[in-house]
Amino acid sequence: SNIPKISEFVYNVVDPEFAGRARAKGGGFIVGGDNYGQGSSREHAALAPMYLGIKMVVTKSFARIHLANLINFGILPATFADPADYDKIEQGHVFEIPDLKKSVKNSDSLKIVNKTTGDTYTFTISLNDRQRAIIMAGGLLNYTKSGGK
Repeated sequence: SNIPKISEFVYNVVDPEFAGRARAKGGGFIVGGDNYGQGSSREHAALAPMYLGIKMVVTKSFARIHLANLINFGILPATFADPADYDKIEQGHVFEIPDLKKSVKNSDSLKIVNKTTGDTYTFTISLNDRQRAIIMAGGLLNYTKSGGK
């Protein structure tokens, strides 16, 4: 597969400028709705954002297999604790994630501060210990290379 080419089009229907912005900024994160990642090309749906430097996807809910693929590619999946917060976030908002590593390692929740509006949102991180270690390693390949540590 041509991942660089796929990454140009994977979010094109929702936001034609997304891939260019992600490349220009060196990554970022994605805010998605319900059943995010559902579809037949689930692995490519995780490879493309990884290629674009995306480090986190926050949604109302995930498609189960896609969630596993995001973890395997080192992209942190999190769900809105309050789905109504989804409607408060707009493209271009700037976010800060205090204690990200601590939250991924030791907590089932994560706080994100919207520096644009001053709001704070809570997200659920539903990961087992192995998945947490995979995320902290930067993906399954890195986790495996390190001997599963």
